[in-house]
Amino acid sequence: MAAIPPVPFAVPPPLPPGWTEHIGPTGQPYYYNAHTGESTYVRPLPAFPIIPQAAAAVPAAAAPAPKKPKKEKPVLKTPIPGTEWLRVITNEGNTFYTHTERKQSVWTVPDEIKEAVEQLEREEALKKANEAEEAVKQAEQVKVKEAERKRHQAQAKAGKRKAEEVVPVDEIVVSKKLKVKDEQDESADEEGDEDEDEDESEEEEWQKEAAAQLAKEAEEERQRQEEEKKRQEEETRKLKEAEKQKGTPHINMPERVDLSIDEAKALFKTLLREKNINPLHPWDTSLPLFVSDPRYVLLPSVSARREAFDEYCRERARELRESKVKVAKETLDPKQEFERLLKEEVKSTRTSWTEWRRQWKKDRRFYGWGRDDREREKRFREYLKELGEQKRLAALKAEKDFFALLKESGLAKPGAVWKEIKKHLVSDPRYDAVGSSSLREELFNTFIKAGASDATANLSTSDGAGASQSRDTPEENEEDGERRRKERMERAVKEREEKVRAERSKVDAAIDRSKQGLTKEEGELEFRTMLTDAIRDPQLTWEAVLPQLEKDPRFVNSPLPLNHQLHLFHAHINALRFKHLANLHALFASHSPALNTPFTALPVASLLSSLPATKLGYDVEQLEREYDKWQRERWTEARAAFDQMLSENSFVEFWGRLGKMEGKGVNVSIKNEDLGEDEEEEQVDMKALAKNVDLKEMIKVLKNDKRYLVFDHVPEQREQWLRDYLSQLSAPTLSVHVPEK
Repeated sequence: MAAIPPVPFAVPPPLPPGWTEHIGPTGQPYYYNAHTGESTYVRPLPAFPIIPQAAAAVPAAAAPAPKKPKKEKPVLKTPIPGTEWLRVITNEGNTFYTHTERKQSVWTVPDEIKEAVEQLEREEALKKANEAEEAVKQAEQVKVKEAERKRHQAQAKAGKRKAEEVVPVDEIVVSKKLKVKDEQDESADEEGDEDEDEDESEEEEWQKEAAAQLAKEAEEERQRQEEEKKRQEEETRKLKEAEKQKGTPHINMPERVDLSIDEAKALFKTLLREKNINPLHPWDTSLPLFVSDPRYVLLPSVSARREAFDEYCRERARELRESKVKVAKETLDPKQEFERLLKEEVKSTRTSWTEWRRQWKKDRRFYGWGRDDREREKRFREYLKELGEQKRLAALKAEKDFFALLKESGLAKPGAVWKEIKKHLVSDPRYDAVGSSSLREELFNTFIKAGASDATANLSTSDGAGASQSRDTPEENEEDGERRRKERMERAVKEREEKVRAERSKVDAAIDRSKQGLTKEEGELEFRTMLTDAIRDPQLTWEAVLPQLEKDPRFVNSPLPLNHQLHLFHAHINALRFKHLANLHALFASHSPALNTPFTALPVASLLSSLPATKLGYDVEQLEREYDKWQRERWTEARAAFDQMLSENSFVEFWGRLGKMEGKGVNVSIKNEDLGEDEEEEQVDMKALAKNVDLKEMIKVLKNDKRYLVFDHVPEQREQWLRDYLSQLSAPTLSVHVPEK
């Protein structure tokens, strides 16, 4: 037997036109057709002219032309009971749900109608089952009738079953009532009854034969339906194969591809990019555009797909925004944009840089030009100067045009009234160009004064010239008058310019003062911050710390005057001193529990080495003086607290006031029942009780109070304070136990 030659290495066939090979995230190759949008993991083969078996008998010329795919449209709309939703089935078999009121459509079943949809599907399934059973019953009835018809035909051909009597087959089969009626019409004798019994037995035999015939025919019908179903499935498979061979666009995906979540998410995002999904559209709007793609099911759940969709939207929106910014940077000049922003938004020379920057600092036209805010502020102030110069020139031009208007009108004569003349000038645009009505009246008065002085000068010149001037020609006199009028006009305009300049300087000075007032608070806050950062020693002086402060730019650029700076410095030093004194007093309190603790009982060495004493620079004498001062303040506070304790104690106040009622001639008494006793009624003398409540009873009440115990070292003086307090109390005007007489 001859040996089989070795097979050379198999070279893969070339890809069909339009297909390209790519490598997936796992290294597995896949193929993509840019024209049809197909993608597959199976290598496509070149298309060969294969004629399907089902269509082999049909000539190529008779093949029908491919039809354009129909647009997907709703075909069946079913209301969902108990809700405002509709279930819509399209002509392509897809199903979606729409809300009639909100005009909202989704491809998946909303959570709010899941139970209603399931109930509707159960009812429809039950209805279809009932219809199928009914159809089977009707088919069986038709088969029974057809079998009976065939049986009757066979019996008719075979002839009569009895020689004595001829019974038509149709009569027996069609109706039993007719046969019974015929038999009753013939006779009621015994022979007729016997014949009837024979007929019934024959009918039973025929029914058995008919049942067997029907069962056989039903089996044949079932087999025929199964064969028809198999034949239809085979034809459908052959048609699909034929469409596949013809190149019908579809995506070939293997049944299972092992991908990680990240790889599946990457392919899902690739699908969204290929479909060019708008990142600004929501999930429900974009879902129909890519739900039919097989890559849609690479992610295991709807939540994972929505998460990948949201990530794609964020990334895609960022890319589009960056591309727009890049295009804007490439096409627009930042300097021109900043200048355009100045021209469009800065209309007044009183505009503040701080306010304007706060308003436009997030605009690209603002921050797109300049190294920092200092350069932008410099250009802003230069523009303010240019704008001021433009407005000044525009104002001068408007005044000159207004003078020309007055001259052309011929109404501005000495003695003329502005209110009467301005009615004739309102329609001229040079009238509105001045802007202010008061300025127009002032310019009019200036023009009248200039014209009157010109007329007076002409008159005096003509009177004093004499005979020598009489020889001048009228043309020369007119030229001189015109020249003098121009000079006076120019002089009046210059005076007006100087006046406007002086007013503008006053306004600028007022603006500067207001700006200083606005920046004063900010400068004060910055100066306080500088002092907090630089000065932490309460013993420093202004002269000693000045060289250090002069190195700080916050001190150099501070807008505050010197006296204000000194005030803030001393306030800061005092705050530091008070802080350390408070800490030192806390140390005193921890080492001196009583008011009579002497200075010698304190740990002086420890106090001198403590941080507060070191910061304050105290020696032993200074520390003792500070301690004595603190003890005096402490004694004063304790004494005030003692008086407050007495005023707060109702027991001391009540019996002290009641004891003052002696000698007033009032019979003060109460009943035992008022005291809460159940004994027989008896009058109790309150004055007698007040005599029994002496100073010792009050001390028993007060001895547990800390404000009382703090003066244990001076008991006599404390008792005297209590007596003084009781002596100052006044008797009550009316007791609640004594009726008014």
